[in-house]
Parts: sequence; C-alpha cells; structure tokens
Amino acid sequence: MLEKRKLSGSKLFVKKFGGTSVGSIERIEVVAEQIAKSAHSGEQQVLVLSAMAGETNRLFALAAQIDPRASARELDMLVSTGEQISIALMAMALQRRGIKARSLTGDQVQIHTNSQFGRATIESVDTAYLTSLLEQGIVPIVAGFQGIDPNGDVTTLGRGGSDTTAVALAAALRADECQIFTDVPGVFTTDPNIDSSARRLDVIGFDVMLEMAKLGAKVLHPDSVEYAQRFKVPLRVLSSFEAGQGTLIQFGDESELAMAASVQGIAINKALATLTIEGLFTSSERYQALLACLARLEIDVEFITPLKLNEISPVESVSFMLAEAKVDILLHELEVLSESLDLGQLIVERQRAKVSLVGKGLQAKVGLLTKMLDVLGNETIHAKLLSTSESKLSTVIDERDLHKAVRALHHAFELNKV
Repeated sequence: MLEKRKLSGSKLFVKKFGGTSVGSIERIEVVAEQIAKSAHSGEQQVLVLSAMAGETNRLFALAAQIDPRASARELDMLVSTGEQISIALMAMALQRRGIKARSLTGDQVQIHTNSQFGRATIESVDTAYLTSLLEQGIVPIVAGFQGIDPNGDVTTLGRGGSDTTAVALAAALRADECQIFTDVPGVFTTDPNIDSSARRLDVIGFDVMLEMAKLGAKVLHPDSVEYAQRFKVPLRVLSSFEAGQGTLIQFGDESELAMAASVQGIAINKALATLTIEGLFTSSERYQALLACLARLEIDVEFITPLKLNEISPVESVSFMLAEAKVDILLHELEVLSESLDLGQLIVERQRAKVSLVGKGLQAKVGLLTKMLDVLGNETIHAKLLSTSESKLSTVIDERDLHKAVRALHHAFELNKV
C-alpha cells in the first residue's frame, strides 16, 4: 500500500524523463534548464530519470557475454546502475545552475517491492526522506525502474518501469500531477511516423489509454497507467523539447472524450510471429501443458484459439501470437513436449504485425469490424487473426503491409479530422 502525504504550499509535480530525454550531455543540459526555470517560479519538483538511451541494452549485452542465462538477481544489480549515471549527471547540472538537488537510488528513497527480480511490483513507498528534502528546497532526483526487496536486494520493475516509479511517487506524495516527458509532444491518434496526419489528443480517458499502451503504443508503460488509475493520479504526457500542454489522461465522464466517434486511436505492435499447432487438439492435458510451457518461459501470447472439448466439434488446431524474438526458444521447448504429448505439426509464420482500433464500446458497434475488414480488403491486406473486446478490435497482418493498413484505417475512421 502506498503511504500518502500531501505537502503544503506550492504545487508539487513529479516529472519523469525517459532515456531519449537524457540521452546525451546536451539533452541533460536542456532538461536541467527547464527544471531550473520551474524551480525559480516556485514549483516543487521530484524528478524520476531513466538510464541514458541505449545504456540498459548495453548492460544486458555485457551480461550476455558472461552468461546468457545469468540469474535475474545479478541482472537487476547490473542494469540498475544505468539510472545512477543519469541522476548523478542531472544533479550536477542543476547544482551548477544554483539549484539544490540530490540524486537518490530506489533504496535511498525506500521504494519497497516484492522479490520478483526483473519484473518486481512496488508494494510501498516511504515518503519521509523525500518530504524532508522538499521542505528544505532540495529537488530529489530519483532513479527510475528500481526498488528494494524485503531482503535488501536491488530489484527492477521491468522495461518501462521508470513510468511506474514516477506514478507511485506521485501517488504517495499526493502530487498535483505526474508528468511523463518524452520525445513526442503527447498521445497521438496513431504513430505520426507512419501517418503524418495523426493528431495529438488534448485529453484521453484512462481506459482507452491503458488499452493503447497494452496494444503497443510506446508513450506510456501499461503498469504506470494502471497505477495512476488505481490511485487517482492526474497523468500528463509532454515533450521534453517542445513547449505545449501535451495530453492529459483524464478521469470522469469519458463520453465527453469520444470526439463524436467510437474509435479514438490506432495502436500497432511489430516484430511478431504466429504459431499454429495442427492436428486434433481435443485433450485438455495437451492444452494445459502448452499453457504451463508458456508460463514457465514467461512468454506472453495473444489470440489463443478457444478450446472446445467435445466429440462433435473438436478443435483441429490452436493458433497464437507472440514476440518474434521468443519463437526459437519456444519451438525448442514444444518439440521436447511433443515427444510425450504428440502436439501435432508446428507451423510458424514470422514478420507479422498487429493493428488495433481502440476506443469505447467497440464490440457493441455493429459494423465496425466489418468496416475494418473491408478497408483492409480494399488494400489487398489479409487479416489473419482477429480479437475483439469492448475497447479494441485487433487483427494480425503481414508486417510489410503495416504502414499501408494504418494509413487506410486512420483515414477511413476519420481520425485525421478534428
């Protein structure tokens, strides 16, 4: 449970800066200048920083040279050092500008997590030290992505975990707003690198934002959106390098956010593969063994074909989608499993992408799915798998067709119009 403590006086903002925002000394200086101006204007600020762009990957690569199967505990000890570099450099940059600042690790802040190394969950935050620093006019600069478990071991929160650190601190301190600074000026209707007519959204509801994050929108980590929604933390996405109001992820009546259309955005996910296990798949033992294998390897999958365990309508195959990078290790495990359970032929299709329409009440909108398929069909794009819910309509296509599909759908559902 997060301890909540509200500071009196000036407004308090927790500001998170991602790896691209602190990716070089020049960019750190730009951010430091912004923070200094805000401090001079009377804002209270807590900063949360990611490692410099590319640093976490570099550290993982070093570990792989020693042992590709290194323990999760030691990996956490290693990769957590990336954030220490960026927070120390930021503290120096602010101090040179006359701003009192102090860099802090997750241990020093007392961000308590469970012991699931590599994917830890925050359980509590002790705000006493942070509050003391703020009362002294000191800007705390916290290492994102990390915490400490009950045994005193360093833990990390998984990729994108700095967003979650920021939201957890904002909730515990009862900050006026949690601001996520990145290299884009807000949340867009789709990736503007794919369709230049993509629009920045002034506001978006938490449910829709969470769905977009889960479906591949990289601007916010899904865990951070869930935390913010759970603890009622006002959340805003802003650019580190462009002035503007960004996008506010908003509570309340989301019907006002629907922009006269049920579809509010298009999320994409690339570098995927589909795996089909052919043959009669009528045994619950086989199905449970498959799911256990996926869980053991920590492989997330989607679009698992529903299992019908009856003699009249047996399931002849099961298909699902996963990250392409996980295919080879899974194939090895399934081949071993097949020796005892006779799973059937394994068919892999690589270079797939998922395109998702995201909004409110999509499943209830008769004709939306038909329209989506018609639009893709008119572009000679074959939809290979489908998945629907109240907040999404998703399909898997060939990755080579991704840009064409996104542009066609973006215009067909008039997301390019104000």
